Amino acid sequence: MDGKILARVVAVGFVGLAMTATALEMSRKEDKPVGEGPHTPAASVPNPLRDGLRRCQALGEAALRDDGCARLWAEQRDRFLGLEKPSGRSISEPAASRSPNAGQHEAR
Repeated sequence: MDGKILARVVAVGFVGLAMTATALEMSRKEDKPVGEGPHTPAASVPNPLRDGLRRCQALGEAALRDDGCARLWAEQRDRFLGLEKPSGRSISEPAASRSPNAGQHEAR
């Protein structure tokens, strides 16, 4: 047998074997554990933040003027960004990033 013909026969055999293995793998059914079903954690645990955000969504444009919705959006944004909860500092207090010489310039 010639070397080229032998190589072609081996290649065709390999391709046939690969196709057979693929067809068997695709036809196999996945066995799921008995206790595992559709995963729905949101339905089982009440979430006041989610409920509030849904209420704001239902309000539509009126939610832009609702203080409760603004608070909920800020809380959701902080959770999304991974920021810690505010330390209780009021928004009207001066920022800590103010330069130390700012008071001297104001006094002059």
